[in-house]
Amino acid sequence: MKDKKGTATSSEEARKARSAEALRANLLKRKAQTRARRAGEADSRPQGIEASRPASES
Repeated sequence: MKDKKGTATSSEEARKARSAEALRANLLKRKAQTRARRAGEADSRPQGIEASRPASES
């Protein structure tokens, strides 16, 4: 909200600051996830779930 002078109130400024901080934290988290995926090794697990395969395939 703006006061009579046309300036933003402290509650509005605080809300914007919290929003900006949350956006920065989210961006850093997504960047870290991307780096981790890039640096990871190839998945070496066998395809499918072992319990779902017939006994003759194992």
